[in-house]
Amino acid sequence: MQATRQALSGRRWHFQHGPIDLVIGAEGEAGALQAAHAQAWTRFQSLLGELVAELPALRQPVDTDCPLHGAVARRMWRACAPFARPFITPMAAVAGAVAEEILAAYARPGVQRAWVNNGGDIALHLTPGQSVRIGLYADLARLDARQLRHGLLLDAELAVAHAMPVRGVATSGWRGRSHSLGIADSVTVLAATAAQADAAATVIANAVDLDHPGIERRPACSLRDDSDLGERLVTTGVPPLAPAQIRQALGAGLQKAEELRLAGRIGLALLCCQGQVLHSTLPEWARPGPVATALPGPEVGSVFA
Repeated sequence: MQATRQALSGRRWHFQHGPIDLVIGAEGEAGALQAAHAQAWTRFQSLLGELVAELPALRQPVDTDCPLHGAVARRMWRACAPFARPFITPMAAVAGAVAEEILAAYARPGVQRAWVNNGGDIALHLTPGQSVRIGLYADLARLDARQLRHGLLLDAELAVAHAMPVRGVATSGWRGRSHSLGIADSVTVLAATAAQADAAATVIANAVDLDHPGIERRPACSLRDDSDLGERLVTTGVPPLAPAQIRQALGAGLQKAEELRLAGRIGLALLCCQGQVLHSTLPEWARPGPVATALPGPEVGSVFA
């Protein structure tokens, strides 16, 4: 299995190696972009091997002392360390940490803005005056063939500008590619870095929950042998819930989001469950205006749960 890359429309690149699947976009001077793309590709080719070499330790719960050695592995650990209790492993931040590592190639003179989208977890590079729009698609259950042919019906567009203390966006939920302990269709977090957003989205999505006999759960290890969650029960099915039950579950997640916001761990969180949406208190940099705001400039990617 070798790393592959392919040029895409809109001056984007697709890098893929095993489970790592990146879409990269950048704007700026031609020479700077060429050098950045080359550096990103060189760095990408060794990334998976480095993570695999430390995989047993990456699947262990975060504790007081970091046992990891690689730059990306240690970034994962640092992002998850604030959430060590009651339980988290560095794998909760793997997608965001990988996106950050590749984005570093674009933080150079001549590159005005860049983004690395790792399956919906996005790292951003923005210079003064630059901004991006990120599409939010809250519930994968309603994705159908028509949308695949004609375009996604986005739920919102999140605007991130250079002046905002946000360089990472991540989404977690029970319908996504990673397992969740909660029932959120999606929780999208804006934070200072992609790794921090990734870890926080996991924690908040786990908190969107309630006790209901119709919710289906199975041990994570029964769904995937190598799951870092072991015997912990993860959500595999959620029946239609009453509006009050949805509000109860979202309220539990919102309480966790507010806790993290007040601690400076996140900037903003959007929580979605069965058509209901809540968001954490808007920070000063997001006022005035709605949470989802369209700014000029191309859409840089869609955030999937």
